[in-house]
Amino acid sequence: MIVTFTANPSLDRTVALPGPLERGEVQRAVSVTQESGGKGVNVSRALVASGLESLAVLPGADTDPVLAGLRATSVPFVSLPIDEPLRTNVALTEPGGVTTKINEPGPVLDDNQQEALLKLLLESSRGAGWVVLAGSLPPGFPSDFYATAARRLRSAADSESSGHTPLIAVDSSGQPLAAALTGGAEGMPDLLKPNAEELAELAAAAGFATAAADELEADPAAAAEAASAVVRSGVGAVLATLGSKGAVLVTADGAWLATHPPVAAVSTVGAGDSALAGYLLAHSQGAAPADCLRQAVAHGAAAASLPGSTVPAVHQTTPEAVTITALRKD
Repeated sequence: MIVTFTANPSLDRTVALPGPLERGEVQRAVSVTQESGGKGVNVSRALVASGLESLAVLPGADTDPVLAGLRATSVPFVSLPIDEPLRTNVALTEPGGVTTKINEPGPVLDDNQQEALLKLLLESSRGAGWVVLAGSLPPGFPSDFYATAARRLRSAADSESSGHTPLIAVDSSGQPLAAALTGGAEGMPDLLKPNAEELAELAAAAGFATAAADELEADPAAAAEAASAVVRSGVGAVLATLGSKGAVLVTADGAWLATHPPVAAVSTVGAGDSALAGYLLAHSQGAAPADCLRQAVAHGAAAASLPGSTVPAVHQTTPEAVTITALRKD
Protein backbone atom coordinates (compact mmCIF):
# COMPACT_ATOMS: atom_id res chain seq x y z
CA MET A 1 0.00 0.00 0.00
CA ILE A 2 1.07 3.58 -0.66
CA VAL A 3 0.13 6.20 1.94
CA THR A 4 -0.01 9.85 0.94
CA PHE A 5 0.10 12.74 3.38
CA THR A 6 -1.37 16.12 2.45
CA ALA A 7 -1.20 18.66 5.26
CA ASN A 8 -2.76 21.42 3.15
CA PRO A 9 -5.38 19.80 0.88
CA SER A 10 -7.68 21.82 -1.33
CA LEU A 11 -10.74 21.89 -3.47
CA ASP A 12 -9.24 22.50 -6.90
CA ARG A 13 -11.44 24.54 -9.25
CA THR A 14 -10.28 24.79 -12.86
CA VAL A 15 -11.74 27.51 -15.07
CA ALA A 16 -11.13 26.95 -18.80
CA LEU A 17 -10.93 30.17 -20.83
CA PRO A 18 -11.72 30.40 -24.57
CA GLY A 19 -8.61 32.48 -25.24
CA PRO A 20 -5.62 34.11 -23.51
CA LEU A 21 -6.18 35.56 -20.05
CA GLU A 22 -6.95 39.28 -20.33
CA ARG A 23 -6.11 41.10 -17.11
CA GLY A 24 -8.70 43.63 -16.03
CA GLU A 25 -11.29 42.39 -18.51
CA VAL A 26 -14.46 40.29 -18.20
CA GLN A 27 -14.13 36.85 -19.76
CA ARG A 28 -16.62 34.01 -19.95
CA ALA A 29 -15.48 30.54 -19.03
CA VAL A 30 -15.83 27.62 -21.41
CA SER A 31 -16.13 25.18 -18.52
CA VAL A 32 -15.54 24.85 -14.79
CA THR A 33 -14.50 21.63 -13.07
CA GLN A 34 -13.55 20.81 -9.51
CA GLU A 35 -11.72 17.95 -7.83
CA SER A 36 -10.45 17.12 -4.37
CA GLY A 37 -6.80 18.07 -4.54
CA GLY A 38 -3.46 18.79 -2.99
CA LYS A 39 -0.35 16.95 -4.16
CA GLY A 40 -0.71 13.87 -1.98
CA VAL A 41 -4.43 13.61 -2.66
CA ASN A 42 -3.73 13.77 -6.40
CA VAL A 43 -1.17 10.98 -6.12
CA SER A 44 -3.68 8.79 -4.26
CA ARG A 45 -6.37 9.55 -6.83
CA ALA A 46 -4.06 8.53 -9.67
CA LEU A 47 -2.95 5.34 -7.92
CA VAL A 48 -6.51 4.28 -7.09
CA ALA A 49 -7.56 5.00 -10.69
CA SER A 50 -4.89 2.51 -11.78
CA GLY A 51 -6.02 -0.18 -9.34
CA LEU A 52 -3.27 0.26 -6.73
CA GLU A 53 -4.11 0.39 -3.03
CA SER A 54 -3.55 3.84 -1.57
CA LEU A 55 -4.65 5.72 1.54
CA ALA A 56 -4.77 9.52 1.77
CA VAL A 57 -4.06 11.11 5.16
CA LEU A 58 -5.23 14.71 5.57
CA PRO A 59 -7.01 17.17 7.87
CA GLY A 60 -10.61 18.20 7.29
CA ALA A 61 -14.10 18.25 8.74
CA ASP A 62 -16.28 15.28 7.86
CA THR A 63 -18.58 17.51 5.82
CA ASP A 64 -15.82 19.38 3.99
CA PRO A 65 -16.21 19.32 0.18
CA VAL A 66 -12.68 17.92 -0.20
CA LEU A 67 -13.55 14.85 1.85
CA ALA A 68 -16.92 14.56 0.13
CA GLY A 69 -15.11 14.50 -3.21
CA LEU A 70 -12.85 11.67 -2.06
CA ARG A 71 -15.86 9.64 -0.97
CA ALA A 72 -17.56 10.26 -4.30
CA THR A 73 -14.55 8.94 -6.19
CA SER A 74 -13.95 5.99 -3.81
CA VAL A 75 -10.49 7.16 -2.73
CA PRO A 76 -9.76 5.72 0.74
CA PHE A 77 -8.73 8.31 3.33
CA VAL A 78 -8.40 9.03 7.03
CA SER A 79 -8.75 12.57 8.32
CA LEU A 80 -8.09 14.66 11.40
CA PRO A 81 -11.27 16.64 12.16
CA ILE A 82 -10.74 20.41 12.21
CA ASP A 83 -13.16 23.30 12.53
CA GLU A 84 -11.92 25.52 9.71
CA PRO A 85 -12.82 24.78 6.08
CA LEU A 86 -10.07 23.56 3.77
CA ARG A 87 -8.81 25.94 1.12
CA THR A 88 -10.00 26.37 -2.46
CA ASN A 89 -7.42 26.76 -5.24
CA VAL A 90 -8.33 28.20 -8.62
CA ALA A 91 -6.56 27.42 -11.90
CA LEU A 92 -7.21 29.42 -15.07
CA THR A 93 -6.33 27.46 -18.19
CA GLU A 94 -5.87 28.97 -21.64
CA PRO A 95 -5.93 27.12 -24.97
CA GLY A 96 -2.62 25.31 -25.37
CA GLY A 97 -2.38 24.45 -21.69
CA VAL A 98 -1.03 27.73 -20.27
CA THR A 99 -2.15 27.68 -16.64
CA THR A 100 -2.39 30.43 -14.01
CA LYS A 101 -2.92 29.23 -10.45
CA ILE A 102 -4.24 31.12 -7.43
CA ASN A 103 -3.69 29.13 -4.23
CA GLU A 104 -5.22 30.04 -0.87
CA PRO A 105 -2.99 29.72 2.24
CA GLY A 106 -5.15 27.12 4.00
CA PRO A 107 -6.41 26.80 7.58
CA VAL A 108 -4.18 27.36 10.61
CA LEU A 109 -3.47 24.24 12.69
CA ASP A 110 -2.10 24.76 16.19
CA ASP A 111 0.74 22.72 17.71
CA ASN A 112 -1.62 20.12 19.19
CA GLN A 113 -3.35 19.62 15.83
CA GLN A 114 0.00 19.33 14.05
CA GLU A 115 1.10 16.61 16.45
CA ALA A 116 -2.26 14.83 16.15
CA LEU A 117 -1.99 14.91 12.37
CA LEU A 118 1.53 13.48 12.51
CA LYS A 119 0.40 10.70 14.87
CA LEU A 120 -2.44 9.89 12.48
CA LEU A 121 0.14 9.54 9.70
CA LEU A 122 2.31 7.23 11.82
CA GLU A 123 -0.65 5.01 12.70
CA SER A 124 -1.86 4.88 9.10
CA SER A 125 1.56 4.04 7.65
CA ARG A 126 2.12 0.71 9.40
CA GLY A 127 3.00 -1.82 6.72
CA ALA A 128 3.05 0.73 3.88
CA GLY A 129 5.51 0.28 1.05
CA TRP A 130 5.79 4.02 0.41
CA VAL A 131 4.79 7.15 2.30
CA VAL A 132 4.45 10.28 0.16
CA LEU A 133 4.83 13.62 1.98
CA ALA A 134 3.49 16.15 -0.46
CA GLY A 135 2.44 19.72 -1.06
CA SER A 136 2.71 23.01 0.78
CA LEU A 137 2.38 23.29 4.54
CA PRO A 138 -0.45 25.24 6.20
CA PRO A 139 0.34 28.52 7.96
CA GLY A 140 2.20 28.00 11.24
CA PHE A 141 3.80 24.66 10.37
CA PRO A 142 7.60 24.50 10.85
CA SER A 143 9.44 24.36 7.54
CA ASP A 144 11.22 21.14 8.58
CA PHE A 145 7.95 19.29 9.21
CA TYR A 146 8.62 16.76 6.44
CA ALA A 147 12.12 15.99 7.74
CA THR A 148 10.61 15.50 11.20
CA ALA A 149 7.89 13.27 9.77
CA ALA A 150 10.50 11.14 7.97
CA ARG A 151 12.49 10.66 11.18
CA ARG A 152 9.35 9.79 13.15
CA LEU A 153 8.21 7.31 10.50
CA ARG A 154 11.55 5.50 10.58
CA SER A 155 11.73 5.58 14.37
CA ALA A 156 8.24 4.10 14.60
CA ALA A 157 9.16 1.35 12.15
CA ASP A 158 12.31 0.51 14.11
CA SER A 159 10.28 0.13 17.30
CA GLU A 160 7.85 -2.34 15.76
CA SER A 161 8.53 -6.07 15.79
CA SER A 162 8.11 -6.31 12.01
CA GLY A 163 10.98 -3.90 11.43
CA HIS A 164 9.37 -2.84 8.14
CA THR A 165 10.36 0.71 7.17
CA PRO A 166 8.44 2.41 4.37
CA LEU A 167 10.24 4.24 1.61
CA ILE A 168 9.63 7.97 1.82
CA ALA A 169 9.01 10.37 -1.07
CA VAL A 170 8.81 14.16 -0.72
CA ASP A 171 7.18 16.45 -3.28
CA SER A 172 6.99 20.04 -2.13
CA SER A 173 8.50 23.46 -2.85
CA GLY A 174 10.21 26.40 -1.17
CA GLN A 175 11.38 26.05 2.42
CA PRO A 176 9.61 22.72 3.17
CA LEU A 177 11.43 21.16 0.21
CA ALA A 178 14.84 22.65 1.05
CA ALA A 179 14.41 21.61 4.69
CA ALA A 180 13.97 18.01 3.56
CA LEU A 181 17.75 17.97 3.15
CA THR A 182 18.40 19.10 6.71
CA GLY A 183 17.00 16.17 8.66
CA GLY A 184 20.20 14.13 8.84
CA ALA A 185 20.45 10.53 7.68
CA GLU A 186 17.20 9.50 9.39
CA GLY A 187 15.27 12.38 7.82
CA MET A 188 16.51 12.07 4.25
CA PRO A 189 13.88 11.04 1.71
CA ASP A 190 14.32 8.00 -0.53
CA LEU A 191 12.87 10.02 -3.42
CA LEU A 192 12.49 13.71 -4.18
CA LYS A 193 10.21 14.89 -7.01
CA PRO A 194 11.10 18.49 -7.95
CA ASN A 195 10.32 20.42 -11.10
CA ALA A 196 13.09 22.46 -12.76
CA GLU A 197 12.63 25.49 -10.51
CA GLU A 198 12.60 23.36 -7.37
CA LEU A 199 15.61 21.37 -8.60
CA ALA A 200 17.61 24.58 -8.95
CA GLU A 201 16.73 25.48 -5.36
CA LEU A 202 17.58 21.99 -4.09
CA ALA A 203 20.92 21.91 -5.87
CA ALA A 204 21.83 25.29 -4.38
CA ALA A 205 20.85 24.02 -0.93
CA ALA A 206 23.14 21.03 -1.53
CA GLY A 207 26.03 23.41 -2.28
CA PHE A 208 26.00 22.97 -6.06
CA ALA A 209 26.25 26.08 -8.24
CA THR A 210 23.59 25.41 -10.83
CA ALA A 211 21.87 27.08 -13.74
CA ALA A 212 18.54 28.88 -13.68
CA ALA A 213 15.35 26.84 -13.82
CA ASP A 214 14.66 27.55 -17.50
CA GLU A 215 18.18 26.44 -18.39
CA LEU A 216 17.77 23.18 -16.47
CA GLU A 217 14.48 22.54 -18.22
CA ALA A 218 16.12 23.11 -21.60
CA ASP A 219 19.24 21.06 -20.83
CA PRO A 220 18.54 17.61 -19.35
CA ALA A 221 22.27 16.94 -18.90
CA ALA A 222 22.55 20.00 -16.67
CA ALA A 223 19.43 18.91 -14.81
CA ALA A 224 21.02 15.49 -14.22
CA GLU A 225 24.17 17.13 -12.85
CA ALA A 226 22.08 19.22 -10.45
CA ALA A 227 20.11 16.15 -9.38
CA SER A 228 23.37 14.24 -8.86
CA ALA A 229 24.47 16.89 -6.37
CA VAL A 230 21.24 16.36 -4.43
CA VAL A 231 21.74 12.58 -4.45
CA ARG A 232 25.29 13.04 -3.14
CA SER A 233 23.82 14.93 -0.18
CA GLY A 234 22.14 11.70 0.93
CA VAL A 235 18.83 11.53 -0.95
CA GLY A 236 18.09 8.13 -2.43
CA ALA A 237 16.88 9.33 -5.85
CA VAL A 238 15.70 12.47 -7.64
CA LEU A 239 12.90 12.40 -10.18
CA ALA A 240 12.98 15.85 -11.81
CA THR A 241 10.12 16.71 -14.14
CA LEU A 242 11.06 19.13 -16.94
CA GLY A 243 7.70 20.01 -18.45
CA SER A 244 7.45 19.21 -22.15
CA LYS A 245 11.13 18.17 -22.12
CA GLY A 246 10.29 15.03 -20.14
CA ALA A 247 12.03 14.07 -16.91
CA VAL A 248 15.35 12.87 -15.54
CA LEU A 249 15.90 10.27 -12.86
CA VAL A 250 19.17 10.18 -10.93
CA THR A 251 20.15 7.54 -8.38
CA ALA A 252 23.47 6.54 -6.87
CA ASP A 253 23.81 4.01 -9.69
CA GLY A 254 22.83 5.94 -12.81
CA ALA A 255 21.00 8.75 -14.56
CA TRP A 256 18.35 8.59 -17.28
CA LEU A 257 16.33 10.97 -19.43
CA ALA A 258 12.79 10.11 -20.57
CA THR A 259 10.92 11.99 -23.29
CA HIS A 260 7.41 11.61 -24.68
CA PRO A 261 6.17 12.78 -28.09
CA PRO A 262 4.35 16.14 -27.85
CA VAL A 263 0.76 15.97 -26.62
CA ALA A 264 -2.04 18.49 -27.06
CA ALA A 265 -1.82 20.10 -23.62
CA VAL A 266 -5.17 20.95 -22.04
CA SER A 267 -4.16 21.57 -18.42
CA THR A 268 -0.88 21.09 -16.60
CA VAL A 269 -2.57 21.04 -13.17
CA GLY A 270 -1.57 17.83 -11.40
CA ALA A 271 0.74 16.60 -14.16
CA GLY A 272 3.71 16.42 -11.79
CA ASP A 273 1.62 14.59 -9.19
CA SER A 274 0.55 12.09 -11.85
CA ALA A 275 4.20 11.61 -12.84
CA LEU A 276 5.05 10.71 -9.26
CA ALA A 277 2.10 8.31 -9.17
CA GLY A 278 3.34 6.66 -12.36
CA TYR A 279 6.80 6.18 -10.85
CA LEU A 280 5.37 4.66 -7.67
CA LEU A 281 3.03 2.43 -9.65
CA ALA A 282 5.92 0.97 -11.63
CA HIS A 283 8.17 0.70 -8.57
CA SER A 284 5.48 -1.20 -6.68
CA GLN A 285 5.46 -3.71 -9.54
CA GLY A 286 9.20 -4.28 -9.27
CA ALA A 287 10.23 -2.26 -12.34
CA ALA A 288 13.82 -1.16 -12.88
CA PRO A 289 14.62 2.54 -12.32
CA ALA A 290 14.53 3.41 -16.03
CA ASP A 291 11.13 1.79 -16.40
CA CYS A 292 9.82 3.61 -13.32
CA LEU A 293 10.90 6.80 -15.08
CA ARG A 294 9.19 5.64 -18.27
CA GLN A 295 5.85 5.24 -16.51
CA ALA A 296 6.31 8.54 -14.69
CA VAL A 297 6.64 10.45 -17.96
CA ALA A 298 3.78 8.50 -19.54
CA HIS A 299 1.54 9.44 -16.61
CA GLY A 300 2.60 13.08 -16.69
CA ALA A 301 1.97 13.39 -20.44
CA ALA A 302 -1.46 11.77 -20.10
CA ALA A 303 -2.40 14.14 -17.28
CA ALA A 304 -1.44 17.20 -19.33
CA SER A 305 -3.81 16.07 -22.09
CA LEU A 306 -6.79 15.88 -19.69
CA PRO A 307 -8.96 18.78 -18.46
CA GLY A 308 -8.63 20.43 -15.07
CA SER A 309 -6.89 18.36 -12.42
CA THR A 310 -8.14 15.07 -13.88
CA VAL A 311 -5.65 12.24 -13.24
CA PRO A 312 -5.12 9.41 -15.72
CA ALA A 313 -5.51 5.69 -15.13
CA VAL A 314 -2.66 3.51 -16.34
CA HIS A 315 -4.67 2.34 -19.38
CA GLN A 316 -4.79 5.98 -20.57
CA THR A 317 -1.00 6.25 -20.62
CA THR A 318 1.42 5.32 -23.42
CA PRO A 319 4.71 4.16 -21.86
CA GLU A 320 5.62 2.48 -25.14
CA ALA A 321 5.90 5.97 -26.68
CA VAL A 322 8.50 7.09 -24.12
CA THR A 323 12.16 7.17 -25.16
CA ILE A 324 14.75 6.44 -22.45
CA THR A 325 18.33 7.71 -22.77
CA ALA A 326 21.08 6.84 -20.32
CA LEU A 327 23.01 9.92 -19.24
CA ARG A 328 26.58 10.17 -18.07
CA LYS A 329 26.64 10.45 -14.29
CA ASP A 330 29.48 12.46 -12.74
